[in-house]
Parts: sequence; structure tokens; C-alpha cells
Amino acid sequence: TIMHEKLFNRGDRVAIGASGGKDSTVLIHVLKTLNERYDYGIELFLLSVDEGIKGYRDDSLETVARNEQQYEIPLKVLSYKDLYGYSMDDIVAQIGLKNNCTFCGVFRRQALDRGAVLLNANKIVTGHNADDIAETVFLNVLRGDFPRLTRCTNSITGEESTLPRCKPFKYTYEKEIVMYAFHKKLDYFATECTYSPQAYRGFAREFIKDVEIIEPVCILNTIISGDEMKWGTNSDKPLQVQGECIRCGYMTSQKVCKACVLLEGLRTGNARYGISKSACKPLHQKS
Repeated sequence: TIMHEKLFNRGDRVAIGASGGKDSTVLIHVLKTLNERYDYGIELFLLSVDEGIKGYRDDSLETVARNEQQYEIPLKVLSYKDLYGYSMDDIVAQIGLKNNCTFCGVFRRQALDRGAVLLNANKIVTGHNADDIAETVFLNVLRGDFPRLTRCTNSITGEESTLPRCKPFKYTYEKEIVMYAFHKKLDYFATECTYSPQAYRGFAREFIKDVEIIEPVCILNTIISGDEMKWGTNSDKPLQVQGECIRCGYMTSQKVCKACVLLEGLRTGNARYGISKSACKPLHQKS
């Protein structure tokens, strides 16, 4: 995938999204090994986000700290509390367990971008594997989110921006990552997030696992289908126009980015507002 999709160029400063889990730990090991063996000429950094989930993220960050020493790669850690004034424990205490993953996902994505800028990185790589991408395809189908559906299977997203994201494990099954980590005896954190059992993504995951019993190649076929949807769109007419948030300056296709909308809801005591479809207006939509 790295060679076929031409993910890296010599001289790239690459921030690896490191959570301490199996996917990111295997990604760190693989990228460091390939960079040294085949002289990619890229500079690697570890970038972690502390969501503020006691009993989960604090323990996994200890694993990331060990990875920093084991692989001799510099580590940068950013926290929701410092960036947004709220930890995930604070947010869940206010909104409950429903829709908390929406807040976490939006905040984490922006936090990774901000951290990469601080590291002066020009690319971010994440450990999303084939199973994750297939789940995202089905989630976007269920939500009717066609713009995201046409780009969620890309190996590189945001190519037109100053900070593209790469997914080297696009065609790598989760089971292969687990076996690799076991074979190499890698040090990773295996506990599931405290709040994830309530996540909507879980329904897509269960569905895919059920289908995989009947059709073992369903994950790969789902990714291929997503790619075909991308090629079927008219590239001359972008489905979304990228711009900047009028409040924080973060790149967004809305007037106000989702993170700012969610924060406004938390600050005003109306957290549900940020989740509603009417909360954001596209850049091309008049007020």
C-alpha cells in the first residue's frame, strides 16, 4: 500500500497517531522497520491524544511512553482538557453515555491536526485497518452521508490540504495485525475504551462479523465497493467546499467547525444542540 499509493516522499515529517493499542503499535514497528530497511528518508514522530478517560487512557499512555523509549521516536501528547477545557469524563458526566463518541471523534481528529502542526509534520498516519474502513463504509451508508462515503476508503485523505492523512493498513485485516503483534511480542495496551460499548459503530462491527462467517472476503469487497463509489463521482464538482472555521480557523466545510459547535453546546448547557443536523451550515449555504 505504501509503494502503490505513494504515501511518502523523502524528507516527509510523519506524525504517527499513537494510542498504545495494537494497531498503532504495529504501525510504529512497521514504519520504523521499513524506513530503516529501505531508506524511505522520512522522519517519524509519535503523537498521542489524552482524552481524559480515567482507568483507560492514562494506562494506555504509559504504553505509548514505553514505545517512545523502545523505538527511539520523539513523543508529543496533547490533552482535551488543555485544548478544549473539557475531558471526556467531564463530557460524559454532562451528556451521559449516548453520543459521547461523537464528541470524542471530532475532538480527537482536530487534536491530531493541531499536534502535527506543533511537530511541524506534513503528514499524519493512523492505524485504521481494513475492518475499521469497512465499518466506516457501512456507517456512512446507514447515515446517508454520501460525501464521506466517497472518500472514506481513500488511502490518503486531504491531499489538497497542508496536512494529508495516510492509512497504510487499508488492506490489512485486524486479525493479521493481532498475529503480527503476537509474533513480534510487541508491547501494546489491549483494554477497550470504557465508553465504547455504547458506540453506534458497534452495530456495523457486529454486522460485518456476521456477514464474514458467510462470505469471508466481505471486508475487502466492501472496501473495493467504496473505491468504486469514489471513481463514480464527478471530480469537477466537489461535494463539499473546504474552508476555515470563522471562530478557530480550523479547516472545515461549514461556517463553524463541528468542534466549536460541540463546545458551544457544552458551555451553554445544551450539548444536544451540537449533535443536531441544524447546528452547522455549509459554506455555500446562505444564512
